[in-house]
Amino acid sequence: MRAVQVVGYHDKLQLNEIPDPEITGPLDVIVRIGGAGVCRTDLHILEGQWEAKSGVALPYTIGHENAGWVEAIGDAVTNVAVGDKVILHPLITCGLCRACRDGDDVHCENSKFPGIDTDGGYADYLKTTARSVVRIDDSLEPAAVAALADAGLTAYHAAAKVARMTRPGDTCVVIGAGGLGHIGIQVLSAISGVTIVVLDRNPDAVALAVEVGAHEGIVADGNHIEKVLALTDGKGAEAVLDFVGEGGATAEGVAMLRQAGNYFVVGYGENINVPTIDIISTEINFIGNLVGSYNDLTELMTLAAQGKVTLHTATYPLTDFQQALDDLDAGKVRGRAILIP
Repeated sequence: MRAVQVVGYHDKLQLNEIPDPEITGPLDVIVRIGGAGVCRTDLHILEGQWEAKSGVALPYTIGHENAGWVEAIGDAVTNVAVGDKVILHPLITCGLCRACRDGDDVHCENSKFPGIDTDGGYADYLKTTARSVVRIDDSLEPAAVAALADAGLTAYHAAAKVARMTRPGDTCVVIGAGGLGHIGIQVLSAISGVTIVVLDRNPDAVALAVEVGAHEGIVADGNHIEKVLALTDGKGAEAVLDFVGEGGATAEGVAMLRQAGNYFVVGYGENINVPTIDIISTEINFIGNLVGSYNDLTELMTLAAQGKVTLHTATYPLTDFQQALDDLDAGKVRGRAILIP
């Protein structure tokens, strides 16, 4: 089969021919890929940022946002059948550790992460397990929802925390209305009662944010902190949901947070530099968000089937993987880029 592989850090990806995956265990599932999301993490992988953390042997197949059709199953698989349309939870989990028993499988002690530390979905086929496949509604197509497997799941996981920790009428400032942000906005609109205020440097992204559910859209032009404070009677927002996490976004986000507010960190790239006395005196909280659980993904797929969460996508043939990555890096992708084998 064809597979787009990392052959060296700081090198370009290569399209190689490798053997098809095979069923070797009773819970194995092989999926024919219908769509693979192109994520900024893939750029970070090529930059070597994940080299020490993943420990993956090169070459390996990249791609961690995947959906498609079940091609083959092990003899103990009962939750899906050959031909089913599925989206893949990004982790392969054990089901036996304490976190998995708690339903917190994103923190599985024995997990594998296709596309990060084992072969992923920039390919014709991907091998995973029964614990990672979620059947999707007949109205949905794999290429249309693939990026919900990670970008959407991460956005849902964080937005669901915001919904649980806020009240109707509270304000949530969303920093960044790109690939993750526009999903998070839709989730907040669907499951919470917060007033959604969105910040982005790109006027088109701000317009899209308002189109998909934000109540206020503000272009980050240097006066955005004052505008947010004006909208909140000078007190700041009860929640800040930061999908950027770099370029000064965190300092600005803290400045827009009210006393006892919660700062939800999703994007990464810089340090949060806050004097500890400021954290104590205002009782603000910083909350990390890493992907989401299998149950989060099933709930997100329910919203997708109801038409409450949709992806803005740009599709590319698998052979045009480099163009997709280049367009993403250059900021030319509106929403999410999807590779289709």
